[in-house]
Amino acid sequence: MEHIKRHVFVCINQRPPGHPMGCCQTKGSIEVLQALGEAVQTSDLAADTAVGGATCLGPCTLGPSLVVYPEGVWYQGVKVEDVPEIVEEHLTKGNPVERLRLRLPQNEE
Repeated sequence: MEHIKRHVFVCINQRPPGHPMGCCQTKGSIEVLQALGEAVQTSDLAADTAVGGATCLGPCTLGPSLVVYPEGVWYQGVKVEDVPEIVEEHLTKGNPVERLRLRLPQNEE
């Protein structure tokens, strides 16, 4: 897989209902993963961008979360309707989508 230049991991972790950390899956992360995968596979990015699901990435209360490597750019609260902007601006043009970037609460930094 040496042709892969970028990996996108979407948290699809699931916790029991009422868990204090919440979980990305109940906030729509499966749908985000599917939309992102489809958008990448039907674009020029398909040859060098891998998209996959991951278990807990950590900031579950702010999810759905995803991370783009090798840049190490984290996103929070991503919705299906945000996927085209992430694909166009970040994955295609190299400009992270600032409005969706992970912002940890002061006590978690």
